[in-house]
Amino acid sequence: MPVLTPEQVRVPVDVLPEARDAYIDNYLAATRGTGRLMLYACDQKIEHLNGDFYGEGIDPSDNNPEHLFQIGSQGVVGVLAGQKGLIARYAADYPETNYLVKMNSKTNLIKTAQDDPYSPQLYSLESVLAIREAGVNIVGIGYTIYLGSEYEATMLAEAGELITEAHAAGLIVVLWIYPRGKAVANEKDADLIAGAAGVALCLGADFVKVNPPKGSDTATSAELLARASEAAGRTGLVCAGGSTVDAEQFLTQLYEQIHTGGAAGNATGRNIHQRSLDEAVRLTKAISAITLADYDVQEALDVFHGKEDFKL
Repeated sequence: MPVLTPEQVRVPVDVLPEARDAYIDNYLAATRGTGRLMLYACDQKIEHLNGDFYGEGIDPSDNNPEHLFQIGSQGVVGVLAGQKGLIARYAADYPETNYLVKMNSKTNLIKTAQDDPYSPQLYSLESVLAIREAGVNIVGIGYTIYLGSEYEATMLAEAGELITEAHAAGLIVVLWIYPRGKAVANEKDADLIAGAAGVALCLGADFVKVNPPKGSDTATSAELLARASEAAGRTGLVCAGGSTVDAEQFLTQLYEQIHTGGAAGNATGRNIHQRSLDEAVRLTKAISAITLADYDVQEALDVFHGKEDFKL
């Protein structure tokens, strides 16, 4: 199991001296002391409206937003990521959970054929710091950038300013970066995803969430991902979980992303919360067993099937 001491945390120099200890604490909290991120993504209620929470193949409990927080509280996650309003409504009942506030979002109603994507900043960092002062365990913020969109420059500028402000306050930052827009022919091109990883590094992000590249005739997705992980440098790269698939398939992909692709964790939403509470909790433990404790796939499946428990 990877173990990271406070002295081993690489603190960016844009973290103000008085915020250095807070940054280290937040980094270790989000990564559960391992340097790897288990990000539980709960931002889809804006991104995909209710389509990800109600319908065929989705457990009925997922229509209740509190389901997200029950999973985060009872399962094993590094940080629960969601919009400020969502967190503000429920965090008081789940004070032990680490939270990451998603600073921008858009719906999926406007398609790329109609207009290039732009995800606007929804609120100020000051408002996030205010609820942290009120006792919510906020360890970081997140922001989405659509590279290749005609609105790319605006999102890059917003992200750059937010990272500077967040680091100065001791928060970590995760960027969601997806090449998308009429100028982008292949969103899952390996070179393009490696480029996105490099952008996150240059903006100063602590972690970047990308889609895994599409495999080719000569290399698997995980093998191609290694190029992006290297390009990210000291910014940790994690992959989006995507739509819900069989647990064994998902855990195998995750293991390969970390051990072949060099990923520094995972960012998983639908694959977790679309399940019943019991099943979702067991899956968070199986995912964390691989991400945080270097379990192999079979050992993680034993956790998922309840043959053994996993705690940190």
